[in-house]
Amino acid sequence: MAALSVNTNYGAMVALQQLNSTNMALSGTQERINTGLKVASAKDNGAIYAIAQGMRADLSGFGVVLDSLDRTGSTVDVAIAAGSAISDLLIDMKEKALAASDETLTTAQRAAFSEDFKALRDQIETIVSNAEFNGVNLINNSTAEITAFADADGNSVITVQDENLSLGGGVVTIAATASLDTATNASALVSTIETSLTNLNQALARLGTSSKALTIHSEFVTKLRDSLEKGVGHLVDADMAKESAKLQALQTKQQLGVQALSIANQAPQIINSLFQ
Repeated sequence: MAALSVNTNYGAMVALQQLNSTNMALSGTQERINTGLKVASAKDNGAIYAIAQGMRADLSGFGVVLDSLDRTGSTVDVAIAAGSAISDLLIDMKEKALAASDETLTTAQRAAFSEDFKALRDQIETIVSNAEFNGVNLINNSTAEITAFADADGNSVITVQDENLSLGGGVVTIAATASLDTATNASALVSTIETSLTNLNQALARLGTSSKALTIHSEFVTKLRDSLEKGVGHLVDADMAKESAKLQALQTKQQLGVQALSIANQAPQIINSLFQ
């Protein structure tokens, strides 16, 4: 049996230690419930916090990668849409040129075909000059290439080459001044337009391949980002059901600790009865 003393109350000290321990555990549980995190800072778990922060940095990087892929993909899609429209115009222009190459046409009739041809020709330039997204035009020979980030460090990129679809360029070889003023010129333009169509189809195929590559990589990065986010959650997220149960247990333990401390503090009063 412990000696009774008015100077030292060992029972009260033990009860206070246990109550302080319970209060600390309760404070930690409440913090996890408030933040939803079991590792909110380095003091909770330095190693896990460092790993999670590194993964968060990658997550932020992949967000930038997705934005870059989206911008580049949209630029390529605009170029493809413009190229498709130009292809349709070339088909119409071939029809006009073929019709104008007929030697039996009168001058007035051929002039009518030529005016239609010029309108279609000029429309190509209008499309080329307006095929711009985010300040970048991929088909007017103003940009050699565009790149999109492929990884979170910016060390790897996906490159899309320029396709110059301007009149008189390497793809559309029709001159900006081409006309159907004579049957001979009209006949020559039929061949030129066919060559341009072949070149354009190849250019569109290249742009289409690039667009598909950007889409596939964007889907991959999205899945990778989701996996990383899930991984961070596994490392630092608190189990709210478990914390809720723990909170109730600690609150009960705290109440009992207060009662135990109260009882221990009353023990020295027994000494008074010894002197009555």
